[in-house]
Amino acid sequence: MSDDKEELDVDDDFVAVENDEAEPVVETAKTNLSKRRTIDNLLEERRLQKQLADYDFDV
Repeated sequence: MSDDKEELDVDDDFVAVENDEAEPVVETAKTNLSKRRTIDNLLEERRLQKQLADYDFDV
């Protein structure tokens, strides 16, 4: 082990991201989630329609 203490220069490792650059990432995530929910709803509706079609209504 070394007794020398190295000073880390944090400014070189991390670059500040402006709010304008960060917003599209959040909007993309919201859009993807919205699309996924729409697809899930359509698949659920299709599944329920198939169950209704398979059900025997003759009494």
